[in-house]
Order: sequence, then C-alpha cells, then structure tokens
Amino acid sequence: MDVDIKFTQSAFKHGISEADIRWAIDTVKYDGFVEDDEDAENKRLLIGFDRNAKALEIFYNVLDRDTVRVFYAMKCRNGFKHLLEKE
Repeated sequence: MDVDIKFTQSAFKHGISEADIRWAIDTVKYDGFVEDDEDAENKRLLIGFDRNAKALEIFYNVLDRDTVRVFYAMKCRNGFKHLLEKE
C-alpha cells in the first residue's frame, strides 16, 4: 500500500509497534470492508504479517486518495484467520 499512514494512539493499545504495523501493511494478505458495521463504507480490515511473520489484524479508515488512518492493531484473532485463505 503506497500511501501516507497516520496513526491514532489507540492503534498501539495492544503493544503492536508502528514498524510492525507498517510491515503488515506492506505484506497485506487481505484488505476489505468490515461486514455488518454501520460505518462499513469507511472502515476497512487489513490482515498482514509483522516482522516475525505473525498475522496482524489492522483496522483503518481511508482519509483521502493518498492517506489512511490506522486506529486499531493486534495479533490476528481466530475469527479472521479464514480471510488469509482468500485470494
């Protein structure tokens, strides 16, 4: 993803570093809208891998064509791991 990435403080709540979030974004395996969410048109889920090859789930908003804002990141939960199998 070749965009400017902004971060809210909540993105680091679960101890994921900015470097690992950026790495996961660069190694994205899934990127899609969040289903069953009333603000889904602007809320996206990305799954990628950190620098130790552990899957991360990252939630972000698209601010404009060149900028996204990451507001949540943590180790990928089992409920999202099936998305890694999608192409």
